[in-house]
Amino acid sequence: MTQQSENIVTLENVSKTYIQGKVEVHAVNNVSLQIKNGDFAAICGPSGSGKTSLLNLIGGLDKPNQGQITVDSIDLASLSGSALSEIRKHRIGFVFQAYNLIPVLTAYENAAFVLNLQGISDKECHNRVMRTLKSVGLEGLENRTPDEMSGGQQQRVAIARAIATKPAIVLADEPTANVDSHTAESLLDLMQQLNRDQGITFLFSTHDQHVMDRANRIIRVVDGGVESDEIQH
Repeated sequence: MTQQSENIVTLENVSKTYIQGKVEVHAVNNVSLQIKNGDFAAICGPSGSGKTSLLNLIGGLDKPNQGQITVDSIDLASLSGSALSEIRKHRIGFVFQAYNLIPVLTAYENAAFVLNLQGISDKECHNRVMRTLKSVGLEGLENRTPDEMSGGQQQRVAIARAIATKPAIVLADEPTANVDSHTAESLLDLMQQLNRDQGITFLFSTHDQHVMDRANRIIRVVDGGVESDEIQH
């Protein structure tokens, strides 16, 4: 495992500008930032502050207009679209607000989806998925489809899918937005346990106070720039 002091993500003078109509929007404005191995960090800010844009850049879902982004020692700016896809497949786990599960697939099949894309053997895939589903509290529910599960259970499947590949980092975009506060606390308990017990690095974008209370680091963004970056506990 990488040493705690090493950076999983490094951003150097990163900017992203969009054109909306005739208006230039600075979604991310000259951001320099490091995310360390083992962080449980939250990017916070009001709607439109740039937190999701920042997460999308780190995840290789979007490219900056300027600056350098390094994830797990790989410079994303130098990569083609297909190479970025490989990085997302092998090194970055994603958890989305809307779960993004495939409706016709079971919990097992959803959790195994990226592993199948990686070409993992059937035996290794089975062992890893069953172990992962158990670790997220879904043992016995592997044959259920998303419409047979609660919102909280669906998000647990999404977390299982994200961590089954053993990524360098999990990026979670508003992961508690579509669940009630009790379920949100349960999901955060789970992710904190995965962070603590398995050393999985989590980076959230959120405006949920539940997430901010749990994070060991709060990165506040305003108008596309980092306003403050504080260790909590």
